[in-house]
Amino acid sequence: MLSEDDRRLLHILSQDCRLTVEDLAIQTGLTADYIKKKIKQWEDDKVIAKYGILINYDQLEEDRVTALIDVKVLPQRGNGYDKIAQRFQKFSEIKSVYLMSEDFDLCIIIEGRNMHEIAQFVSDKLSPLDVIQSTSTRFILRRYKQDGIEFHGEEERPQRLMITP
Repeated sequence: MLSEDDRRLLHILSQDCRLTVEDLAIQTGLTADYIKKKIKQWEDDKVIAKYGILINYDQLEEDRVTALIDVKVLPQRGNGYDKIAQRFQKFSEIKSVYLMSEDFDLCIIIEGRNMHEIAQFVSDKLSPLDVIQSTSTRFILRRYKQDGIEFHGEEERPQRLMITP
């Protein structure tokens, strides 16, 4: 169970992992020594799984398409969905794999340069797998917010002209 201090430390790290131990100590009131040990422990225990950045590709002149693919699968006896999810994890195109409720069993997120590249992945690599019953692909058309970061605010929204008779 996390203490309130540890919960606050993790929250601050999740907002900005570039902060120094000294900055974290000032913000949390914890000692730098405690913070170093705690971060090391969390890294070793895979509580902190990755440090990274979030890139707003809309600001760059680079094509990038993200798709959410819902997948209905035949679960394997004794392994359920775990073995299938582990198999999906091996594809470099797949960024995330989630076990889902409702009509589909798994949801995978993939990125490509264009819709054709994603369609090619689904038809050539995903659909032929013997555990796949069906797929449903949805494309992200515009990101408004991701990981708590707003991408398109009020100031960026084009003003609509009022039409009057």
